[in-house]
Amino acid sequence: MHKSLQELFESRVEQFVSKSKGKSINYDKAEKKLESFTKRSAEIVKVKARGNIINQSVDGDFQTTIYQVHYQFLIRQKGALYQEEEVEVRTCKFFKSDLIMDKEINPYTKQPKLEIVAEDEQEERIRYQYNRLKAVQYAERWWNSYNPAYKTFENNCTNYISQCLHAGEAPMRGYPNKGTGWWLRSNNWSYSWTVAHSLRLYLPNSKSGLRAREVSSPDQLLLGDVICYDFEGDGRYNHNTIVTGKDADGMPLVNANTYNSRMRYWAYEDSSAYTPNIKYKFFTIVDG
Repeated sequence: MHKSLQELFESRVEQFVSKSKGKSINYDKAEKKLESFTKRSAEIVKVKARGNIINQSVDGDFQTTIYQVHYQFLIRQKGALYQEEEVEVRTCKFFKSDLIMDKEINPYTKQPKLEIVAEDEQEERIRYQYNRLKAVQYAERWWNSYNPAYKTFENNCTNYISQCLHAGEAPMRGYPNKGTGWWLRSNNWSYSWTVAHSLRLYLPNSKSGLRAREVSSPDQLLLGDVICYDFEGDGRYNHNTIVTGKDADGMPLVNANTYNSRMRYWAYEDSSAYTPNIKYKFFTIVDG
């Protein structure tokens, strides 16, 4: 790793456990995370990180690098310990050996406007019992990699959540209509399987197969339940997570893809996509 980049990487790790600030480095993410922990009476006891270079280019005295960092945070909250993990992709630019830019590449892009067709209330009920343990086990197995049995998307968050729900024995239905039901078959899939906003619409409106009930607060969620995020607060939901644990206050910790995260605090206040206008939807999966 380039010496200047190695120094940058080490400073990014140090920022989570030290109040010292390195020159010319953007510390917004660390500050947000530390503020979030303070609100919850939690602290980072130890942080480990490993990084790798994804791409590098040189233009005269300018060097641009895209690199990935995998963080592991040991968190202490009210006497309890747990480990949070996340992976971020960043781009930095040096002029000779001087850092002139370092920022996270925001993975949460606007998704296409695809709506769910109204459900048929007369559709026959598909009976099933949601296996929350299997859903969480799957979420833990694949949070930072991709199951080769499924197609992978550039924005993979909802595809990952759908896989978790299906691993929990939620039945697919609706093939081959992309605008109704929830399904994936070979190289074809419903909008609700892959598009964050479509899954958010599908869950509370489904009358058969995979169904969910909206609850008013995150502490009402169980392991294997789903949280939907509208970062801009404009009514278009662009991210989903699955509950895989609870913190010392009984609040959800979640796993996600796209910005690969494990046991992350549900509110996403430390995310580069977070805005003060953020809105959430909390869905608990119900048995068929």
